Amino acid sequence: MSSASPSYKGHRYPVEIISHCVWLYFRFPLSFREAEELMLERGVVVSYETVRRWCLKFGQAYADSLRRRRPRPGDKWHLDEVFITINGEQKYLWRAVDQDGNVLDILVQNRRDKTAARRFLRRLLKETGSVPRVVVTDKLRSYGAAHREIMPSVEHRSHKGLNNRAENSRQPTRQRERAVKGFRSTGGAQRFLAAFSGISPHFRPRRHLMSAPNYRAEMTVRFAIWDQVTSVASLPTMP
Repeated sequence: MSSASPSYKGHRYPVEIISHCVWLYFRFPLSFREAEELMLERGVVVSYETVRRWCLKFGQAYADSLRRRRPRPGDKWHLDEVFITINGEQKYLWRAVDQDGNVLDILVQNRRDKTAARRFLRRLLKETGSVPRVVVTDKLRSYGAAHREIMPSVEHRSHKGLNNRAENSRQPTRQRERAVKGFRSTGGAQRFLAAFSGISPHFRPRRHLMSAPNYRAEMTVRFAIWDQVTSVASLPTMP
């Protein structure tokens, strides 16, 4: 599925620098100031505030384009919810991944009751445009109540030991949460994690299942896709 290329009109920095800064921020646990320092080491003078604006403007667009290029999600979905601290208050990050660990959707909510579970399931079905064969969750009863209402024909397995796929896939999110020393607002957390969950996994193939040559070949393909998504690949080559 194709989509419109991002517009860089009015930006004085070239596309390569903008896309590279966005990649640095969402791929590694860096602050905006650290991204600024890394670019300075390469001889590029750009302020951390400019990097922040680029990430806000282009991060979600890049993530959406990467998601559109992925194959359809698997038919086995793992759902879980984790505590996150936002401006000193406890919130809940609802997440869904398929059996291959691909992030299907995330949603920051205030509660983890039936209403919150129902809202997440409805959003998940809308965002993916598909219905799973089976849904795996932990023992939270809110899942069962919402499942019976939203997708009663789908098999539901409720067992904490079966949900390791979802629990393991949240580690990069936890790492990033520590790096930014917590999120400042619910909206800011939702915006960042929506883009992060689309960009970061693209550069995290299942390395433990690959030989070194296969891993390098896979990463070469993924960087080429990134260049297409950010329009770097469409730039004329120098003679």
